[in-house]
Amino acid sequence: MQLLKEKVLNEGIVLSNQVLKVDSFLNHQMDPVLMKEVGKEFKRLFADQSIDRVLTIESSGIAPGIMTALELEVPLIFARKQKSLTLREDIFVEKVFSFTKQETNEITVSRKFMKPGERVLIIDDFLANGEAAFGLARIVEQAGAEVAGIGIVIEKAFQPGGRLLKEAGYRVESLVRVAALDNGTVTFAE
Repeated sequence: MQLLKEKVLNEGIVLSNQVLKVDSFLNHQMDPVLMKEVGKEFKRLFADQSIDRVLTIESSGIAPGIMTALELEVPLIFARKQKSLTLREDIFVEKVFSFTKQETNEITVSRKFMKPGERVLIIDDFLANGEAAFGLARIVEQAGAEVAGIGIVIEKAFQPGGRLLKEAGYRVESLVRVAALDNGTVTFAE
């Protein structure tokens, strides 16, 4: 996705050979025009799937998730990381480790929003080691639903997440794949 590559090159900040900061357009301040295009692209990529809902994780996945759901005309569910007084019972729970934050979170989704037999598209902002995507996929499977695919805005292809998800049998579509973050420079994978 050329527009996204340009944003990464022009506004992304390489903090280390492992961390790319994109808070000016994706995960702090959001570019709504870019997010609209992200949603359109995920709709195009998964056009061959019959999708009943989109699932993401709070908070950075919400913008690309909602725009994808809007394009597909299906509901969006976001897995909560924060404990809620209103979401304590009748929930699916999984533990996921955040590479960027270096912490483990319990993510939760209410059972009333995901039913057996549904086809769920998982959307997330970044893919590094695959922990968030695997956690979301486990929630889908706990519900007796099916993962229709996993859409990633930016994949760090030099980390194992994409390969591990594909080896586990999931269809993964990444809009941008980063091959390396060396010497303050982003190099894209083919």
